[in-house]
Amino acid sequence: MRAIAEGLFTDETPPRLIGGRNRETGRIVFPCPEGADFEPHPLRREGTLWSYTVQRYRPKSPPYAGPEAFAPWAVAYVELAGETIVEARLTNVALDEIRIGMPLELTQIVLDPEAAEPVLTHAFQPTGGAA
Repeated sequence: MRAIAEGLFTDETPPRLIGGRNRETGRIVFPCPEGADFEPHPLRREGTLWSYTVQRYRPKSPPYAGPEAFAPWAVAYVELAGETIVEARLTNVALDEIRIGMPLELTQIVLDPEAAEPVLTHAFQPTGGAA
């Protein structure tokens, strides 16, 4: 199965996200911007929940490309210490168990399991798997 975007994950097992480090300032961002100002930088796999919200209704399509049968999901900002803050879905945690500051680790999820050609996207889950 392919990633939702090229250059999103490293080839390692387990994979890491690929951010970008500004060649002049050293600032790290995600995703890695195109162009000569940034070089690819593999990001930490672990972080902490900085903030989140719950997506409770099916977004307008396009841009939404998920399954027709909608189920709410958490959208998080995950702080990767000393690097950057990444926006991602939370998975393997009940919505009422989400807590700011909880330790998280990178995982991959299938965006739409019913799609003709499903793709993987990044998500974070409680460290050690399900909470």
